[in-house]
Amino acid sequence: MSEWIDGQGRRIDYLRLSVTDRCDFRCVYCMAEQMRFLPRQQVLSLEEIERVARLFVAGGVGKLRLTGGEPLVRPGIVDLCARLAALPGLRELCMTSNGAQLARHARGLHAAGLARLNISLDSLDPARFRAITRNGELRQVLAGIDAAQAAGFARIRLNCVVMKGRNDDEVPALLDYAIEHGLDIAFIEEMPLGQVGRARGESVCSSDAVRAIIAARHELLDSTEHSGGPARYLRLARHPGTRVGFISPHTHNFCASCNRLRLSADGRLLLCLGHEHALDLRALLRRHPLHDQPLLDAIHGALRDKPARHVFSPHGEVQVLRFMNMSGG
Repeated sequence: MSEWIDGQGRRIDYLRLSVTDRCDFRCVYCMAEQMRFLPRQQVLSLEEIERVARLFVAGGVGKLRLTGGEPLVRPGIVDLCARLAALPGLRELCMTSNGAQLARHARGLHAAGLARLNISLDSLDPARFRAITRNGELRQVLAGIDAAQAAGFARIRLNCVVMKGRNDDEVPALLDYAIEHGLDIAFIEEMPLGQVGRARGESVCSSDAVRAIIAARHELLDSTEHSGGPARYLRLARHPGTRVGFISPHTHNFCASCNRLRLSADGRLLLCLGHEHALDLRALLRRHPLHDQPLLDAIHGALRDKPARHVFSPHGEVQVLRFMNMSGG
């Protein structure tokens, strides 16, 4: 099977799979407080997700990441991990989670073959954490991080969406927590996806501003490391065990090296996070349950139209109407 090459000549070797649009949090940067989730029949079955993953891995995708919503609220997620981890040619199976369900799932996920975890953590203050997540309990997430480390996961990364006036003052404390617990951490510029009930521009905090906060306390060392995604990493001179990443969709566009596609929970193959261009794979999966060639032809055709880059407004206005939980956060 031919490799996945887009119209810009970029090789696609990373697929993010949203297994559900549902979540037990309602984070202010991800979704509206009152959400209407998809009817069950519109969400891909686990078998359909596995079929898509198999096709992409057979064509050279080496990295799969399970996302949501919150992937751990999807029944059968551990069994899905085991089936995906066994795909011939897969290099790495990862997951992004809010951590709230990890205390009971971490050992099973590790045993199933999940290789790496990214865990969202935007505040270490319980009241502020609840305000950002709207209903989350910080203690559950911290317990989940501990459980993941005890289960044997290596290179756990914390993901922190930094918002001006909400949690930018916690950058030093979050970094200290990562250092103390031997974790990596990535600071992320808020992405303007979906109407979340407030002006996005008021809270955008640039990666350069975050880096300046860190540089006031730590000597930063350039690094050529990357994890196969959009994060750009630095090392800390006095704490070499912790990598500090920056994901900067506004200020440091990473599109020239884009190697990713996303499958939404309802089966749309999203060619770019910052565009609405998509291929309806759900319709193809259900129209051709026994034959893969129509899917392969459609995917290769869609890849020719993968945009060269996204262009987010410098003021943070919403340009893409789907929420982050639909896109695969």
